[in-house]
Amino acid sequence: MRKFDIGNHKPSVGQQVAILSILGFWLFFVIIITLRAAVGDWPAQGEMAIRRVIVTILGIGLTYLLYLLLRQFENRVLSTRIITAFAGAIPCAIAIAIFNFYMFNVYDPQSLFDEAHMEEMRKYMEQENFALKSIVEDSISRFFFIISWASLYLALSYASEVRTVERKAARFAQAAQDAELRSLRYQVNPHFLFNTLNSLSTLVMRSQPEEAEKMILNLSKFYRTSLSGDPLEDVALSEEVHLQNLYLDIEAVRFPKRLKTETHIPAELNDVLVPGLILQPLVENAIKHGVAHSKRPVTISISAAVKGDFLILTVADDGESSLQTKTSDQNNGIGLANVRDRLETRFGKQAKLKTYRPETGGFVAELTMPLLADI
Repeated sequence: MRKFDIGNHKPSVGQQVAILSILGFWLFFVIIITLRAAVGDWPAQGEMAIRRVIVTILGIGLTYLLYLLLRQFENRVLSTRIITAFAGAIPCAIAIAIFNFYMFNVYDPQSLFDEAHMEEMRKYMEQENFALKSIVEDSISRFFFIISWASLYLALSYASEVRTVERKAARFAQAAQDAELRSLRYQVNPHFLFNTLNSLSTLVMRSQPEEAEKMILNLSKFYRTSLSGDPLEDVALSEEVHLQNLYLDIEAVRFPKRLKTETHIPAELNDVLVPGLILQPLVENAIKHGVAHSKRPVTISISAAVKGDFLILTVADDGESSLQTKTSDQNNGIGLANVRDRLETRFGKQAKLKTYRPETGGFVAELTMPLLADI
């Protein structure tokens, strides 16, 4: 059997709020009845008010017991809690109606009526099943009153649970987004490392120790710089371009006569923020499909510009790629897909990656993202 511990269970609606709602409901009830008695010019209004307060105190106590009962079922489905509220309100309403009948009809009725009214009251009470009818009628009205409070409590409880679920969902969504960003960020490094190690192996096999040593040093600098930062944090554009220059220095060892590089970064854009290693797949793509497939020198250029509230980063090459490269690798490659996914995860529809082949030849990857300042 499942057990519930009120002391350890944190209610979705605080106890103070529940008590204030109970007191508010019953205070409203007392005020309405008192005003009705005053307008109807009932006799002995002072004595009736005292007895009314006594009945109200009992009602508050029973409603609080109903609150404790509902707390026991807070982790159940809403339909179960509604059924519990309706079932629990029935005995509460009957108990209040019986006590109310006793206070106003059985206990010292002479204090409430003068002789003339007392005689009328006796005749009225002598009717068949008067007590039962009075209690049943009062029970019905009390039931709807109590169930109104229970409905308010369930609504507050359900709203609180919805807010809690929404907050948890938001945290989970943020955690999933962070995990996705980390995953996409780290997809870059193994792919790059694989290509670099292949190049290093080729240099060793060709007995080119100086070039191999230079590549190892540059590779060490690249990873020391790129892995020291948080993959969820943005980096300054100058730092991102510096990393790409390290990468290009590594590739220059492979292609000493074919690879040329240019950077065009305005000084005022050095401190704008970009996702770390966002350019690396684009530069690598230019190496793989521009330089590697060309038999002549190829220039890879990295440039930056501002258009309105957006930063435009461009990686271009003037190489000559094969037809197969044009139709598959460059348009649907893993590297470009990685960049698109990172942009969408980080900026949504505010960022995009556009690729095209100029009429003069080569390949251009143009990255547009919101302009972020280093605060």
